[in-house]
Amino acid sequence: MSTARIAGVRVAALVAAVPRNEVSLAEEWEALGGEPGQLPRMKQTIGLDRRRVVPDGLTALDLSVAAGKRLMEAGCIDPGTVDGCFMVTQTPDYWQPGNAILLQDRLGLPTRCAAMDLNLGCSGYVYGLWMVHSLIASGGLQRVLLFAGDTISRIVSSRDRSLRPLFGDAASVTLLERANDQEPAFFELCSDGSGAQALWQPGGAFREPLGGAVDADEETAEVHRHRHHLHMDGAEIFNFSLRVGPSSIQSMLAASGWEKETVDGYVLHQANRYILENIRRRLGVEPDRLPSGTVERFGNQSSASIPFTLADHYGARLCERSHRLILSGFGVGLSWATAAVTVPRLRCNEWVEV
Repeated sequence: MSTARIAGVRVAALVAAVPRNEVSLAEEWEALGGEPGQLPRMKQTIGLDRRRVVPDGLTALDLSVAAGKRLMEAGCIDPGTVDGCFMVTQTPDYWQPGNAILLQDRLGLPTRCAAMDLNLGCSGYVYGLWMVHSLIASGGLQRVLLFAGDTISRIVSSRDRSLRPLFGDAASVTLLERANDQEPAFFELCSDGSGAQALWQPGGAFREPLGGAVDADEETAEVHRHRHHLHMDGAEIFNFSLRVGPSSIQSMLAASGWEKETVDGYVLHQANRYILENIRRRLGVEPDRLPSGTVERFGNQSSASIPFTLADHYGARLCERSHRLILSGFGVGLSWATAAVTVPRLRCNEWVEV
């Protein structure tokens, strides 16, 4: 799509949530039969050490409820004034209804509240911001809760040494409101379905329902997984990220008219440190303006990784002054999305444990 310029909408508050359950890479790598000598390289280059994963019975919906309740406890929003509730997720509680409709009930939002899920992964938060900005700017909605959350650890094979240590679980809620004096936000959204099989979950839906063959789809020394597990071509995703990430950010800088040096932070999907460091070097920005520490302590959080990084890395700083931020996500689809957003002083910006 061509760049969208949307004025009159502000990001007002943000809360993220992670499970308390923490997994150590060293312990997990040993349990998976990995070579101990590979651990230092993985920690240094890929940026893995720990991740947060849900226990049985805890879902992305539960994490979202916790984030939403904390937003209300902090006095950031009167639930009776919310007229939109949307959730970006690939791991809903049910095929139907969607998580957003369940959130409307569990958070006590009005029944006049519009609710809908958006099925996207690592680019999903930026897609969700664009959708909510568009819906508010069109005049139909005034105050919207945008949730983004996944429990990808639940769809990775427990015997997949190539993927198991990568993914963590998290959810977030972002409050957006109509604000006529707010500086415009800029969005660029892209997709390339020809690369779908580089990152996908082929079995388990209606093309390949569960209940068929139970033999492993792939079995090697490192991988043992079925069709309903997550599959990833790591080399292709790495090349894709470096191909689209820097160019999309450069395009967004040109569209917004922002000079590279005037951006307070480049907040990218936390895939792994190696990808983030390569993009940072290609952009020529300082390390302190492109955070990469979230993935090391929490894992790749899919749709929640950008908002969680905002909460984890920036914290109270986003409540003290306005920030110019470039947000960019890239992954499953294949899809990618970048935004230039001026975030005013937030009412709250924090994360909680569940």
